Amino acid sequence: MNRWKWLLVSSVLSASSAAAEVLELEKDELTLGFIKLTDMAPLAVAYEKGFFEDEGLFVTLQAQANWKVLLDGVIDGQLDGAHMLAGQPLAATIGYGTKAHIVTPFSMDLNGNAITVSNDVWEQMKPHIPVAADGRPQHPISASALAPVVEAFRDRGEAFNMGMVFPVSTHNYELRYWLAAGGLQPGYYAPHDVSGQIGADVFLSVTPPPQMPSTMEAGTISGYCVGEPWNQQAVIKGIGVPVVTDYELWKNNPEKVFGISADFAKANPNTTIALTKALIRAAIWLDEEDNVNRPEAVEILSWPEYVGADAEVIANSMTGTFEYETGDIRDLPDFNVFFRYNATYPYYSDAIWYLTQMRRWGQIAEAKPDAWFFETAKSVYRPDIYLQAARMLVDEEKAREADFPWDSDGFKSPTPASDVIDGIGYDGRKPNAYLESLSIGLKGAETVTGSETLN
Repeated sequence: MNRWKWLLVSSVLSASSAAAEVLELEKDELTLGFIKLTDMAPLAVAYEKGFFEDEGLFVTLQAQANWKVLLDGVIDGQLDGAHMLAGQPLAATIGYGTKAHIVTPFSMDLNGNAITVSNDVWEQMKPHIPVAADGRPQHPISASALAPVVEAFRDRGEAFNMGMVFPVSTHNYELRYWLAAGGLQPGYYAPHDVSGQIGADVFLSVTPPPQMPSTMEAGTISGYCVGEPWNQQAVIKGIGVPVVTDYELWKNNPEKVFGISADFAKANPNTTIALTKALIRAAIWLDEEDNVNRPEAVEILSWPEYVGADAEVIANSMTGTFEYETGDIRDLPDFNVFFRYNATYPYYSDAIWYLTQMRRWGQIAEAKPDAWFFETAKSVYRPDIYLQAARMLVDEEKAREADFPWDSDGFKSPTPASDVIDGIGYDGRKPNAYLESLSIGLKGAETVTGSETLN
């Protein structure tokens, strides 16, 4: 152990909190991965505010080129854990794409995404969008306003292309949800065709988040769904307009998670708890006192080693507002949520929603009983680890007893229909009934057998 590390360990162990329990860590030097998005904030904050060090952890944070490289790094051990798309641990565990058992003891945030279209598409949509009394577009904006634009492209023999960040990303499922709610078919996946474009009205393809604005500006795509700051970047650059946020699609929907391999969690149980403690403290800091720390968080995230976008762009959404058209700035205090509403608790029902969307669009090719959804969720989401970490923080007087759902069975109360853009509620205890309630998408025993056929 080198001298600086010995001094730091000594200072951590001599901290004055009488109630603190020092965990015997199996591994204290860790490398954690992330993608340059504002919702990686808990990792940056845990590092910069010393929360990892408080747990005796010596962490290196490494930006990754894309989500596949990030997942591969966790699987092969180059990364000890990472900021992940919520669909990644689930997809890997069930063997969609790369097969590996990944778990999450911590959900990183709620909301945080939006769907943006090019200026040209926006001008074509506007005649179909109701206006409020003040003359501004009335939100939320339905994809039904996009349908005439898509039809015009089709009449010209052109494909209407949009970008999302990864096949099992929240962004893919949110974009699909919005399109389908407006009567547009986003296409299916099948074992014989993993493009996700079978029978599509709108053709979705993968684009890395930082490249979204430039790809749209070049005309390769006409819109995209992504996290911040890449929607606000389009507004600042004057090249596009965010038409709907995911908060408007589904109020307080689950977003990213912190993922580790099941083998890592098993071999390093105390280290896993320590990591979770540090991340919970970071989330508390990000949301405390009505977001009082957000300006400091914006400055941290603007540094090149983290998101590397202008602080002005990041602040557009991180500090409680959101800008749609240039100058159309609206209050949206819950666009980014990191701790309140039990945002960090890894709910089984959140996992099940992602699994229903995989089934809805054919990534899960055949019907599964409700019990399968429950068992899969419980094999990936680990509220038991989360609550161990939370209990220690409360005992150490670093968190409040009332801020954690101690008696939860892992399921949220059903989402009311009024909180979802298409007026269809969601109950994680009834996954197949939920699939049946959605007008577009696979349900029951349906499968994709050809280019467009459902049987």
